[in-house]
Amino acid sequence: MRVEGRDIKIASDLLAHYDVHARRLPWRAPPGANATDPYRVWLSEVMLQQTTVAAVGPYFAKFTQRWPTVGDLAASEDADLMAAWAGLGYYARARNLLECARAVVRDHGGDFPDTEDGLRALPGVGTYTAAAVAAIAFGRRAVVVDANVERVVARLFAIETPLPAARPEIREAADRITPDARAGDFAQAMMDLGATICTARNPACGICPLREDCDAVLTADPAAYPVKAPKKVKPHRLGHAWWMERDDHVWLIRRPDKGLLGGMRALPSSDWSAAPDGTPPIAARWSAIAEPVVHVFTHFSLALSVHHAHVKDAPAGEGEWWPIARIEEAGLPTLFARAVAAVRKE
Repeated sequence: MRVEGRDIKIASDLLAHYDVHARRLPWRAPPGANATDPYRVWLSEVMLQQTTVAAVGPYFAKFTQRWPTVGDLAASEDADLMAAWAGLGYYARARNLLECARAVVRDHGGDFPDTEDGLRALPGVGTYTAAAVAAIAFGRRAVVVDANVERVVARLFAIETPLPAARPEIREAADRITPDARAGDFAQAMMDLGATICTARNPACGICPLREDCDAVLTADPAAYPVKAPKKVKPHRLGHAWWMERDDHVWLIRRPDKGLLGGMRALPSSDWSAAPDGTPPIAARWSAIAEPVVHVFTHFSLALSVHHAHVKDAPAGEGEWWPIARIEEAGLPTLFARAVAAVRKE
C-alpha cells in the first residue's frame, strides 16, 4: 500500500488535535493510553451502533454497574438483559450481546481475543466492531470505519461515488491514512471529528485540523459529501395491539426470539402487514384509542391501532399479568411503551 506525505500529515495533525480536544467518555482511556478493559470497549461499541453518545451514556452506566464484567453479563437472564436494553432500539444487538458474552466466557475463559480475526469469530461481532475493539482495546492497527469516519474520509478525498457503492473506495482511503502507531486513538479521533466538527450538516471547516488537506473544502459545498443515492420510500404497514386489564394488571406476552423486538415483553399484537388480522385474542367490550401509534423502523413505518378492554380471564397462550403501577419496569420496547402511554391517557 502506497502511503504519501499528505496521508502521514493527516494522521499526525489529527492526533495532535485529539491530544488536546478528545471527548471524555466513560468507556475511553485518555489519549496515548490503550483501554484497559476490552469488555467496556466492546459494550460501548455495540451500544453506539446507530445510537448517539448522549443516548448511550446512561445505559452504559447502568449496564456496567449491574454487570461489571463480561462474566457477569454472560450469567444474566435473557429477560433481564432485554428489559435493561429497552429504549435503545435495534434489539438484535441485545441478543447478540448476550450470545457473544457467553461465547467469550465459554470459549475464551472470559478474555476477549486480541486480534480482528479472533474478534470477528465471536457471535454478532462484525467487521466494524472487531476493528474498533482491536484498535482501541488492544492497540492493533485496524481500519475503523463507522458513519462518522465514512463522512470524514469522503470529504477529505472528495469521493464522488454515491453511497453505498463508495464504501470500498472510502475504506481504501481510510486504510491509507491509518497510522501503524496509536491506531485506537486515531480511530476515536476520526469519530470525534465527524461527531463535533465534520458534521453531516453545516460542517465547521474553519476550525477543522484537517482543512488544509481536505479536498471538499475546495468545493463550493463540503456538506454535499458523502454523495448519497436517492432514498427509497419505506413501505407502510398496519397492526393491532390489545391492552387487556384485570385487577390493576395488564396482560403481557414475550415476543418470539426471532424477528423484530425478539424476546421483548410486549402487548399482544397482530401481524404487521398491509391488511393485518384485527381479531382480538379474547372476547370483550373493546375500545380503540383515538389515533394509532406511529413508529418508524429501519425498513418500514407502522401504524399500530391500540384496543383496550377489562377482561375476566387470561387469553390463550403464554403470558403474565403485570402490575400497571410498575409497567415502567417491564422493559417494553419503545413501540409498546408508546402504546401503553396512549392507553393510559384515554
